[in-house]
Amino acid sequence: MEFKIKKIMLLFSLIISMSAANAQMKIGDSLPNFQLKNNKEVLVNLVSLKGKTILVDFWASWCAPCRLANKKLAPLYNEYKDDNFEIVGISLDTDKMKWMAAIQKDKLAYEQLIDTKGFDSKSALLFGVEQLPSAYLFDASGKLVAINPTEEQILMQIKN
Repeated sequence: MEFKIKKIMLLFSLIISMSAANAQMKIGDSLPNFQLKNNKEVLVNLVSLKGKTILVDFWASWCAPCRLANKKLAPLYNEYKDDNFEIVGISLDTDKMKWMAAIQKDKLAYEQLIDTKGFDSKSALLFGVEQLPSAYLFDASGKLVAINPTEEQILMQIKN
């Protein structure tokens, strides 16, 4: 009986890990086709940005490392936005008011979307986000080229 229980538990954990692995973005994967509302209540489809170098940045207003990253991303975006470069912030905040206040305070001029179910949100599960901040760099053809890229990697992709 104990052997059967262990076998069932092993099978169950294998199924869980397989479904988690299937949900994570891998280098070479395509920009996913989904839409979320932005901070102006407009639905934005991620695929509509294809044709540019895109940095998808998962963050939240309560995440101190995310807020520090915003201080670097905002000037980077302002410098390269005319060079076919786009940043899409996807907030995992559950409180829209705190999210909106953080956007204003951090002076984020790039596209801001929200998925209000936190780490259980569809976008976080699709990308395989397990910590914040998490960033995904896509080339102009919509292929994932780096996960949590360095500033050098982003600049190299912009200049390609």
